[in-house]
Amino acid sequence: MSASVTQDMSLFHLISSASLPVQLVMALLLVTSFLSWWFIFRKLFVIRQAMKQSDEFENVFWKGPDLNALFQSAASSRHTAGSMERIFEAGFREFIKHKRQPGMDISTVMDGTRRAMRATYQREMDSLESHLSFLATVGSVSPYVGLFGTVWGIMNSFRGLSNVTQATIAHVAPGIAEALIATAMGLFAAIPAVIAYNRYANNIDRLATRFESFMEELSNVLQRQATG
Repeated sequence: MSASVTQDMSLFHLISSASLPVQLVMALLLVTSFLSWWFIFRKLFVIRQAMKQSDEFENVFWKGPDLNALFQSAASSRHTAGSMERIFEAGFREFIKHKRQPGMDISTVMDGTRRAMRATYQREMDSLESHLSFLATVGSVSPYVGLFGTVWGIMNSFRGLSNVTQATIAHVAPGIAEALIATAMGLFAAIPAVIAYNRYANNIDRLATRFESFMEELSNVLQRQATG
């Protein structure tokens, strides 16, 4: 008798014997959780690499090398360069192009340089922020999806009591257990997504601040070079 009860209350049995809507909710949450973890690990490496590349480029930049040589290096490694290096390349390329044009005012040169850097900055930020909205959606929606499965499972449990003359905990326990599994799966999908989203959003905000500061500093350096 105890072995039968144990088998009936096992996790696999509860999931396999759940009603179709609850199984669909569980399957949806499982797929969502896998996708969420994939993006969590992917963004972890992407953001770490962006921070490392920004540190390395800033160290090289502020050592005072020849900007033309630094530009050639950035242009030759465009596909492997970091975000800050690509911002520098775009700005310096535009600066050289406008400066070579005769009669070009310095303010016009600097406006074009800043626009080029800003456009590249926006593209880099879009790339860094990709899939963060998915994590935010998973974190906010998954508990409610799990709650829907819970409510449906409990409704089925109490609906089954209408055919029983004497209700006991043994009649409702399996149904309530399978319903609560849906809630647990919803939380399992939501909690890591929320934690990862908050951490990555903070890291990306810090990178954005560094990029904006670098663009201002580079603009000052180029303006001094143009007027020197």
